[in-house]
Amino acid sequence: MNIPSNLKYTKDHEWVSIEGDIATVGITDFAQRELGDIVYVEVETLDQNLDKDEVFGTVEAVKTVSDLFLPLAGEIIEFNEGLETEPELVNQDPYGAGWMIKIKLADLAEVDSLLSDDQYKALIGA
Repeated sequence: MNIPSNLKYTKDHEWVSIEGDIATVGITDFAQRELGDIVYVEVETLDQNLDKDEVFGTVEAVKTVSDLFLPLAGEIIEFNEGLETEPELVNQDPYGAGWMIKIKLADLAEVDSLLSDDQYKALIGA
């Protein structure tokens, strides 16, 4: 299972990459395996300011629909439009082409509340 050490993680199985005050968010390799074949990603919160842990969208797999929770407060400034036509990118490349949103962070200090790769590995028993 792929758990890159340069990323931060959440207990909701999302990964976060921080560059300045912009965070890129997607779901982890573990999450996409648990969900199975992803057929649809919906994000209707573009250009909205949301608090940490608010639902920012949903991911639909063949057998289930799961909410996506915002790992850090801020404004959702970008949605990966490639997922509209190719949602399977989340399965194929969860840490690359399968990213979901970008957030302009409201409070950089919140990053400290995220899990390290080792903490996330312990969470999932990897």
